[in-house]
Amino acid sequence: MKTYRKSSELFARAKELIPGGVNSPVRACRSVGTTPLFIEKAAGSILTDADGNHYIDYVGSWGPMILGHSHPAVIRAIEDTLKRGTSFGAPVDLEVTLAEMIVHAVPSVEKVRMVNSGTEAAMSAVRLARGVTGRDVIIKFDGCYHGHADTFLVAAGSGVATLNIAGSPGVPDAVIAHTLSLPYNDAERFARVMEKSGETIAAVIVEPVAGNMGLVPPVPGFLETLREKTLKYGSLLIFDEVMTGFRVAYGGAQELFHIGPDLSCFGKIVGGGLPVGAYGGRKEFMSQVAPEGPVYQAGTLSGNPIAMAAGIATLTEIRKPGFYDRLEQISALLAHGLEQAAANTNTRLAINRVGSMMGVFLTDRPVKNFDDAKTSNLEKFAAYYRKMLERGIYLAPSQFEATFVSAAHSERDISDTIAAAESVFRELSAE
Repeated sequence: MKTYRKSSELFARAKELIPGGVNSPVRACRSVGTTPLFIEKAAGSILTDADGNHYIDYVGSWGPMILGHSHPAVIRAIEDTLKRGTSFGAPVDLEVTLAEMIVHAVPSVEKVRMVNSGTEAAMSAVRLARGVTGRDVIIKFDGCYHGHADTFLVAAGSGVATLNIAGSPGVPDAVIAHTLSLPYNDAERFARVMEKSGETIAAVIVEPVAGNMGLVPPVPGFLETLREKTLKYGSLLIFDEVMTGFRVAYGGAQELFHIGPDLSCFGKIVGGGLPVGAYGGRKEFMSQVAPEGPVYQAGTLSGNPIAMAAGIATLTEIRKPGFYDRLEQISALLAHGLEQAAANTNTRLAINRVGSMMGVFLTDRPVKNFDDAKTSNLEKFAAYYRKMLERGIYLAPSQFEATFVSAAHSERDISDTIAAAESVFRELSAE
C-alpha cells in the first residue's frame, strides 16, 4: 500500500497559499476523490512522487513529453543554452531556427509567431481572424478546449468539464454573445449555421482531433465540411493543434487528414516541456500581426532561448526515421491490450485512439462527441483512477482528458499497465 504523507503535507500548505492548492491541471484530482501528488522527479516513462512512489506515466505533462521525461538531448540543449543566459527580451538565433522547423513541417504555416502558452496562441489567432475579417462571431465546438480566454469558456472541455462548470463568472455576456458552440462531429448542423450566418462568422476554431473530452477523432467529412464552408463564406478556419501538433504526425493532424487551415495553434511539444505556444498561417494573414500589421500581440518572454532550445531538440529527435512507426506500434499495443482486458472482465469500455493519443471511456456506446463522452460512468472512472494509481499507473485524473503514450514507454511498461487494468476491472466488476 502506497503512502502519500509528504504529498498530503505539501498540499495542505499549498491550499493556504494557492487557490485550490494547485496551479496545474491536477486541480482535476478533486473529481476522482484524491488529492494531487507532488512530483519529485521524472525520467523516461517513470514519475517519482515526493514520498518516493514510482509510476508509469501516461499524462506526460499533459502532452508535451513525447520523448519521455528528461530526454538526454533535451536536457543537453537546455544546459548548453543556460550558459548563454536565461532571457534577453530580444531576438535570438534559436527562435528563428524553431520557426523554420515549424514552417517546414506544416505546409499551411508560412509565418509563425512564438508565444508562451496554448491559451495565448488560440486567443491571438482568434484576435487575428477578427482583425482580418472585420467580423466578431466565432464558432467553436462543444467539449473542445482552447484555453481559458473569455471567448472560449462556452461549453468547454478539459478542466471546465471535469469541474462541471458551465462557463465562468467574470466573462461578460457580450463576449459570450459572440461565441457559438456547436456539437463536435455534426457536419450537417454546422453547415446549416453557416448557410444562415456564415457572412457574420470571423473564424471557426476546432481541435482537429478533440483531446479535451477524452479523445474523440473527427468522423469522415466533418473537417472537410469545415474547410468547405469557411472558404465559401470568407471565414478563417483555425486548427487548434496544441495537443495534436507534432504528436499524431510530424505535421500534425492537418498532415494526417490532408486539410490545410488558415491559421494553426501549437504548444506542448514545440516547447519540449517548457512553456511555449505558437500560432501561424498564411503570409497574407500573419502579415497583419504587429509590428508588420495593425493586429496587436506581444509577449516579453516570447521566444525565450531556453524554451526554444528545448523545442528544437525535441523536434530534431522526433523527425528521425522510424520514430512515429515505433510510437504507433507501442500505442496500438496498449489500446488492444486494454480492450482485451475489458472483454475478459465484461467491462463496458470504449477506446478511441489516434496515434499516441487515446481516450478510455467507461461507457458501452461509441464516443463521437461531448454528449457521448458524458455517458461515461464517472463514479466508476474515479474508482478506476484510484486503483490504477495504487498499482503504479499514473493517469489523468479526469474522464475528459486524453491518455498520452511516449517513445520512452517500453513493452514491459505496456504489459504491466494492461495487467493492472485487468486486475482493476475485475475488482470493479465484483463490487
